[in-house]
Order: sequence, then C-alpha cells, then structure tokens
Amino acid sequence: MTHSATQLDSAHFDVTIIGAGINGVGLFRELALQGLNVLLIDKGDICTGASSAPSRLIHGGIKYLETGEFRLVAQSTFERNLLLRNAPHVVKPLPTIIPIHSWLGGILPSIKRFCGLKTKLADRGVAITEAGMRIYDYLGRRARVMPRHRLSFGRSVRRDWPHMTRKVIATGRYYDAAITQPERLGFECAEDALRLSLGCAVKTYTRVTSFHEGALTLHDDLTGQVEHVYTDLIVNAGGAWIDRVNAEIGLSTRYIGGTKGSHLVIRHPGLLRELNGQMVYFGTADGRICLAYPFMNHVLIGSTDIPVQDADTAFCTHDEQSYMLAMLQELFPGFRFSDADVVYRYCGVRPLPATRADDPGEISRDHIIHTDYAGTTPILSLVGGKWTTFRGLAEETADKALALLHRKRVASSRQRAIGGGTGYPEQNARDDYLSRLARTHGLPLARAALLFERYGTTAERVAAYCALTSDRPLETLDSYTKNEILYITTEELVRKATDLLFRRTTIALSGALSRPLVEEVCAIMAEALAWTEGNCTSEIDATWKIAVTQHGVSGAPA
Repeated sequence: MTHSATQLDSAHFDVTIIGAGINGVGLFRELALQGLNVLLIDKGDICTGASSAPSRLIHGGIKYLETGEFRLVAQSTFERNLLLRNAPHVVKPLPTIIPIHSWLGGILPSIKRFCGLKTKLADRGVAITEAGMRIYDYLGRRARVMPRHRLSFGRSVRRDWPHMTRKVIATGRYYDAAITQPERLGFECAEDALRLSLGCAVKTYTRVTSFHEGALTLHDDLTGQVEHVYTDLIVNAGGAWIDRVNAEIGLSTRYIGGTKGSHLVIRHPGLLRELNGQMVYFGTADGRICLAYPFMNHVLIGSTDIPVQDADTAFCTHDEQSYMLAMLQELFPGFRFSDADVVYRYCGVRPLPATRADDPGEISRDHIIHTDYAGTTPILSLVGGKWTTFRGLAEETADKALALLHRKRVASSRQRAIGGGTGYPEQNARDDYLSRLARTHGLPLARAALLFERYGTTAERVAAYCALTSDRPLETLDSYTKNEILYITTEELVRKATDLLFRRTTIALSGALSRPLVEEVCAIMAEALAWTEGNCTSEIDATWKIAVTQHGVSGAPA
C-alpha cells in the first residue's frame, strides 16, 4: 500500500465519508465489506481529533447504569467482547478497581439520577456498587470472555493498596478492557477497507470547499490540488466539526455540543507497582469520575469534561493538569504527585449532541444518526458514539446507507478480525509463532516479539520489508529501526511526521519523543516522501512545536 494518492483514480463514489475519526474509518471498512466504492476524506490525518485522545478504554460504561441507559451498556459490553476477539493485538482485558468509602452511600442520589432528576453523586457505597456490578455482569453476558466481579474488604484492601486513603473501606473489582493503540486500529480499519475494495480511496489533509448537484470540490492542503468528485450519498463523520462540515456542503445544523476531555501520562514507579496491572476508577467530591491505570510503563490519568465552543482551540490546560493530579493525590495520600511527573498530556473534544444539560457528565454517550438532504443527495450526520461501539454504529449506519442506495448487505463484520488481529495466535501457540517469525526473517527472538507487540500479525509484513535491505537501529531510539520507519512512511498513508510519531507509533505517547529523534525520523521520511531540505526543516520545527505546546513534551525521553 502506498501513502495517500495525490490524484484519485475515480471521479465517482457510491458514498463519500467526511471525517476519518473512528466513526468514519469504521464505516469505511463496513461499506467496503459490502462491495461499495467509498471515498474517505479528512482535513487532517486518520484519527487526529477526539479519536486520538480517548481514555483508551474499551468499556461497557458501568456509570451509564446510573442514568438507566441499559441498552447502551448491553451494546457496549457486547462490542467490547467482540473487540477482545477481533483486535486482540491492541485490545486487552483490564481488571478495574472501584474504591468504596461507605456501606450505604449514594442510594438516594442514585434513585434520583435514575429517574432523571438532577443530583450530585459523590459517594457510591458497597450496596450501590455491588448492585451495579451485578447488573453489569448480566448485561455483558453475550460473547463473554472475562471473569465476573468480586468485592474485597478490610485487611485485603490495606494489603493490596497500602498507599490508598484509609477512608476506603472496600473495593469492587470487575473487568473491562484497554486499547493500547487506538490510532493504529483506526488506520487498520482504513487499510482493511482499501484491501477489501479496489474502488475505495483515502484522501487526508483534504477539505471539502463546496458541494453542488452531487459534486464535491476537494482541496488538498499539502499540495494545493483541487479535485471534483461525484457521490450518491455523503456521511458526515466530522466529530466535533460536524456542523461546520454541514455548512460547507450547504446545510445549516446545530447537532454538536462537544465537551473537552484531557488526560495525562505520568512517570511514577511507585503508583505503577501498586496498580499492578489494574485500573482504579474512582468518584471525586465534585461528582466526577476519574481513572488511573498502567500504560506503557507509565500511568495514564483521566479525565476532564468541560464544554467547549471551538474544537480547534482545545488543549489540556495547566488547571486541568493540576485538577487531575489533585484528585489522584486525594485517593493516594501515601504518594506524592507533581507537575514534574507528567511526561505527556493530550486533549480531545467529544462529539456529543447539543443539549442544555448543566452537567456535561449527564449528556448521553449514545449515538444519533441524523438524515438531511442537499438537493437530492442524502446526508447522514453521525453524532456521539464512542470508541467501544464504533463497529456497531458503523453497522447501523451502513444499513441506512445501503437502504438509501437500494443495495443489500452481503457480509457481517461481527466476527471479522481487524488488521493485525487477523490470524492472531492463541496464548499457547504464541511462542511457536514468534519463533517462526524470527526464523523466517532472520531476527533475534526479542526483536520478533517487539514487532509482534506493536503490530500483531502485521509484524510479518513489517519484518519482511525490513529484511529487504540492510537495516540499523535509530541512533535516538534503538527499539525502532530505519527500515521500520520507512515501512510506516511508505505503506501506512503517512504524509507528515506527526502522522508517524503521534498516531502510527506510540513514540510520542510513551514519553520517548525528543528533538534529535524528530530530526532523525524526518531525515528518514524525507527519503521516501521526496522532501526538500527546506520541507524537512519545516516539518521538524512544526512537529516539535506541537510536541511542546500541545503535549507538554520537555525533550527528555523517559
């Protein structure tokens, strides 16, 4: 596969999807599976918006039980279970701990909230927590792959959590899942679509500038090229930018009322050891829910929930960082947390429906599909949703699109593996798989295991590419090699350094980013993308500016 084409092979598509976040790429894959010719475009890269800034959880949404959204929880747990099977290379089980401060706390507020009344729920006691986990287990019974919940009390709590506040009298333990590389899974959905249908295409860094009588005018922001394509149906998967996209194609809508969610990645060996592979999911005095769990040898902390007007200007502020560290300090007074512990931070805007709700936490995370028309062309706008349920939303949207196009569904994605999850070996066959991978491509076993961890079974393609010519480790990060960077650049729709450093790999997110590393990677990319010396210098400067100003990178690798 090559990077994004500068010229489309076709001037007509059955469906054009605007927005390559997870809703867009999920639908792209679903429609390609039905044999449709589909164009996917985005003003940035694949998964650049909220899809690159989640809590990185694949979860059923236990807190949605408090607002009576049982259908959403049932769907979410089912889709979680499917992803554990279909994308095992990036979706892993995550034991989750709920700290409990009382026996009967929260009963009355929970009843009020369930009935739709406004109330702050700051305390969830043993009774409420046990009831919630029982219901959660029941709703997650379809395609179950993980154990049921349990409670712990007294000495076992102190033994497992010596630095946790003594106000915690018990803990509840249940299972959800984490996604290590959501941005890669988003790319893999797009890659799957391109492999499924020769009539599909992707255009990144491309904007819609007008729409008239079935024809879209597209502007490539990197080359300046203008193209015109005809389409029978448009799906607006623009996330927080949905209303803006609709305006560009001639619709006036007010569908989105997004909220900002910020997260931190901190370096704290003590907390990492105490978490012991588990997530703590805890309520705060102001009624928010926070979380902390092990992530790439660090700890990921989240999140905030703040209404925003302009998604383009959203970033993680120092006040948000201080808030999250203070909430963690309150739960773990035996540790000390400071700004110096933060190695990376990120922010995204959730594409939630417009609402007059005072509390952003009360806005439903369920999805809505709006149908409008620009002339005779149907426009579907995808509002809401979340990472966990992207496949289910894609399935539902595809059925609507197929009906509008008078086409029939020919395949299901429910049991279909994604990207590097295809042919993924069972646990008891993993050693044999790695030995064969290493032997076939002349790799040390440790290197084969590292590629498998990063790419799942796509490691076979990466290893084969790296073996074509002499390879060497990067001077600034020896766990990556020059040919590995070249593979990603030439085969994974990469057009800018940020695509590779922030989304196709976990280099930035893992705290390994430095200015010399950016310079070395850009020099390698320049070979493949034919950048001039001036282009390369500009790319280095722009990438490093984003790393420092938006993500708080200091330049010292973890």
